[in-house]
Amino acid sequence: MYGSHIDPADIREADLAEADARAERVTTWIQETEGALDEVVGEGRGDSGQVTATVTAEGRVLEVVFDSRAMRLGSHVLAEEVRSAVARARLDATRRIEELMRGEVDGFDLARAAAQFENLLDTPWR
Repeated sequence: MYGSHIDPADIREADLAEADARAERVTTWIQETEGALDEVVGEGRGDSGQVTATVTAEGRVLEVVFDSRAMRLGSHVLAEEVRSAVARARLDATRRIEELMRGEVDGFDLARAAAQFENLLDTPWR
């Protein structure tokens, strides 16, 4: 059922039971590890290594640190360094969350779950 387009006509009772059980495990896990998720931070560096960013699990920027040499970069290059560092920090935070979830919820794939959610939002229900 995971990773493919879901046709409501093809859903079996066993599929619903499996989805319900998985949702229950995820809900329980979230309640039990909410504090751990709050502590997840991601870190990333720009291409030159002169800019470092730290973000929360939600992607909120906590800190951007500039190496002393970063101020020698042109404004456009510096802006790209910041953007790159923040993007990499967000990817790192996502990876850390996925590691937490994969260890606790067997077979959970955050990227696949997000894609399925997007698919459901785009599916016209008749």
